Amino acid sequence: MYRIGVFFVILSMEHSLRKHRESRKIYTLVENRTTYNAEYAELNIFETHRPAEKVSLTFDFPVIASMLTGKKIMHLKNLPDFEFLPGESVVMPANEEMIIDFPIARNDSPTQCLALGIDPEKISEVASKFNQLVSIEEENNNWNLDKGAASHLTNQIEVNYLIERLVKTFTHNSTSKDVLLDLMIQELIVRLLQTKAKQSILNDTLNIFSDTRIGTVVKYIKENLTDRSISVDQLAEKAYMSSSSFHKKFKNTLGISPIDFMNSEKIKFAKKLMKENKNILISEIAFKSGFNNVSYFNRQFKKLELMTPQQFIFSVRK
Repeated sequence: MYRIGVFFVILSMEHSLRKHRESRKIYTLVENRTTYNAEYAELNIFETHRPAEKVSLTFDFPVIASMLTGKKIMHLKNLPDFEFLPGESVVMPANEEMIIDFPIARNDSPTQCLALGIDPEKISEVASKFNQLVSIEEENNNWNLDKGAASHLTNQIEVNYLIERLVKTFTHNSTSKDVLLDLMIQELIVRLLQTKAKQSILNDTLNIFSDTRIGTVVKYIKENLTDRSISVDQLAEKAYMSSSSFHKKFKNTLGISPIDFMNSEKIKFAKKLMKENKNILISEIAFKSGFNNVSYFNRQFKKLELMTPQQFIFSVRK
């Protein structure tokens, strides 16, 4: 599962944090804060060394917070309370309060988290370019990060790798530091915008995107998930676009190709089947999930989950 990928990201992050641990000073046992500055961004690394409850934290700029070690219980506006674990992130608008519990923090095993703050003008600049890139005639879907409610991100391996590289660059001095941070922060903003677009369209309970071309295609895929004959050409027809233009707009908007998106949704459905019926055959799962053959299903499953279907079944049988 994706936690395996997260494990390797965390190991790499541990290496990147070595320079930070060598130089940081501890002033308090709860949310001890070390700050690293760049031209239009600020990296804060927080460490808590004892259990605590209802700690309030607010930033006056948009923030992406990522867990490094330990566990938090997050209480955020418009979201159910949730456990915040390593490899997960939260995108917070400016001036939005976080109420945090630290149930397992210890002196010899601190809970660590980072908060990357980005200048709203930089976010707007990159978001404007992104929206121009993904715009479709007469459709007004403008994406941004510093508006709306907080969002909890899981299974975001690419985002995690980017954050790990950002931490290493922030905490190490180099002649090209500012240039590298500029490029990485722009990429991070784009990936977060794609993630927001994907989550919004997938979870469109109010049918806000039902009359948009990408939204229409996503809905069609979800409703016909087990249809093994769906092609990109058919999806392009649904969107009233040429195949090449549709493929480009879909991937730029959601950060994933139409085929990879279909496969990821089919794998989600396959995992649901495995959890509901632990004795089901792999070949039957593949067929019911809309795959034409078992070997392709196995390859896609391992690509997305970093384990084989057999290993996944074994893990849910424990």
